Amino acid sequence: MKTSRFISSGMFLSLFVFTITNRKRGECFSFSAPFYTLAEAEGDDCVADVFSREQHFDILVLPEINLILAASVIEPLRAANRIAGRELYRWTLFSPEGQPINTKAGIPIPVSRAFRPGRESDPLFVLASYNWKRHATRELKFQLSQTARHRTLIAGIEAGSFILAETSLLDGFSATTHWEDFEDFSTAYPQVNMIRERFVIDGKRITTGGSLPTLDLMLELIRRAHGYSLALEVSRLFIYEQERIRGDLLQVPAIGNMRIVDTRVQTAVKLMEETVEAPLSLARLAKRAGISARHLQDLFRDIMGVAPREHYLALRLNAARRKVIETRATFADIAAATGFNSASAFSRSYRAHYRESPSDTRRRLKAT
Repeated sequence: MKTSRFISSGMFLSLFVFTITNRKRGECFSFSAPFYTLAEAEGDDCVADVFSREQHFDILVLPEINLILAASVIEPLRAANRIAGRELYRWTLFSPEGQPINTKAGIPIPVSRAFRPGRESDPLFVLASYNWKRHATRELKFQLSQTARHRTLIAGIEAGSFILAETSLLDGFSATTHWEDFEDFSTAYPQVNMIRERFVIDGKRITTGGSLPTLDLMLELIRRAHGYSLALEVSRLFIYEQERIRGDLLQVPAIGNMRIVDTRVQTAVKLMEETVEAPLSLARLAKRAGISARHLQDLFRDIMGVAPREHYLALRLNAARRKVIETRATFADIAAATGFNSASAFSRSYRAHYRESPSDTRRRLKAT
């Protein structure tokens, strides 16, 4: 089993380490594009075994679901498309009978059609919240059992994990579920290796423990498919941790499962956000944080999952991309405003990360 940690700090998030197993039984799951950070690929051949830059998800929504649970799956994908300026993700919503799903909030969710799977191979997300037993009919369980033979992966979102377990689709896998139901699940399905985590990825199976853990999961999938920078920018749209440090209100974006509890890392992250146009050296960041550069480097990798320079560069490139898309500023001005020595250095870094030049981005968006 491979255990990994991604970055932290989020609204209502506690310190967690999520568990990822992606080589068990020689199986892989894949999400759209090569998994790379700003610096280089992270060497996970299984995750990098992908086939296209776009990804389609089938989403099966069961009645009596929480509205926020559906939003936790869909909204990060929508945000990723908007930020990228292209359709990285598509999705189709299904219900058992093709009727709109009534949520517990009384707001219906429209769907495309009834869930009648054939030999589709797209990832399937099964979303359920309340009274899942009432909706897990014999026909639905048969359909899930049949479609599982062809799917690249199946995810049980919140109570969806119960439905997968009822269909024997979690037998021999590691999984999690909502903390309130954890003991009941463990007792009912001893053949499933239960782990107290926010979400668990094990081969072709994914399970989550609720709405916010599902948001964590989607950010992690975006990171794997399209890199740290995009996941960071998506997270900034949704989650901010507000804490007082020396009287200042610190807003720290979040991705993943861990809260930044180390004030030295908090200080470094805040400094990075305040100095996008004039980046500080690692030595100066570390001095302001009250530790050595080596110690800050190690803390960043342990807590954030990336090196300080990768996080810093992600902040700067995201700021630059917003200016490319939302303003008519020259590339020289954008380069100066985001800490690059020249327009050519900015363009090289931009192209290396986004796989297109700044002028390509503007031309493409102008044509749409």
